[in-house]
Amino acid sequence: MPDPTPHCPTCGTELAPNLLNCPKCRRLVHSDRLNALADAATKAANPVEALVAWREALGLLPAGTRQYDTIQAKITELGQVVDSLPSPPPSAAKTNGRWTPTAVGLGAIGLLAWKFKTILLLVFTKGKVLLLGLTKASTLTSMMLSFGVYWTAFGWPLALGLVISIYIHEMGHVVALTRYGVKASAPMFIPGLGAIIRLRQSLGDPRQDARCGLAGPLWGLVAALGSYALNLMTGLPIFLVIARLGAFINLFNLLPFATLDGGRAFRSMNKSQRWLAVLGLGAIMTFSGSSEASGLLALLMIAGALSALAGQAPKIADRPGLFAYLALAAVMTLILEIPDPMPPR
Repeated sequence: MPDPTPHCPTCGTELAPNLLNCPKCRRLVHSDRLNALADAATKAANPVEALVAWREALGLLPAGTRQYDTIQAKITELGQVVDSLPSPPPSAAKTNGRWTPTAVGLGAIGLLAWKFKTILLLVFTKGKVLLLGLTKASTLTSMMLSFGVYWTAFGWPLALGLVISIYIHEMGHVVALTRYGVKASAPMFIPGLGAIIRLRQSLGDPRQDARCGLAGPLWGLVAALGSYALNLMTGLPIFLVIARLGAFINLFNLLPFATLDGGRAFRSMNKSQRWLAVLGLGAIMTFSGSSEASGLLALLMIAGALSALAGQAPKIADRPGLFAYLALAAVMTLILEIPDPMPPR
């Protein structure tokens, strides 16, 4: 019976299951697979396919080696190419079938859309990208469980709107991650806490991480605006309640804490930009008459100032990230300025 324990083909040393190179001769354990991935990345039809191959290769290399650093640099460079594309490449965010962007104008977020036009275009599709997550049993089951919990607390109309808003937010992350060639799970709902997605690979580049982090609030903002549009068309106050609740949740997610989307955005900003973000939030709060928005904005300012004072920051500026962060905060604050149609008694 053949020995199941792997050995180095060069020196014959026994290899532990998780080793990436031979401890004796330093030969790469996955050298054949690495060569195949490098060939696939070189021949890729578009930057997203190349990113997928290079990211898989990165996971097969020991961190800190020359090959690891070289591939990480390629991933960063390709991410910049993806950012500059006027529309999603053929394989971006595609998993089953095709979809075509439709022309939709949103005046309130026109400038934000101009900066994040590629991600925003994916929101307004035939719906296949949003339905994708619902094909996963874990997503659908956890969503139904959360819906039941929220139904008990708020009634079914608000519960349904809340669950859909959270789902759209999380799918924004999934689509953005896919666009950068990162493998991620479908959303998993946690009643009372929202939902999470699990990354199967590391992004590595702070700017790409910031884009993926802000994609969630961007999609969540579009969901809130869609709910508000339904309120204007139908006159039903529940849609305005859902829009305001969605705006509040997404504004909360801009808190610059490590586990929230705002924390991912702040990690791409240098210290000067972090102070500019704090000043920008202060300017938004000055024009805010909503107690909910003002309280959250004050909390964002405090957390942002702490990040600027204590956190390590890159030296290179991330102007698109700063702009997108403040634009999202401003538009969500505008939604919260709309009077609550169901004030507490």
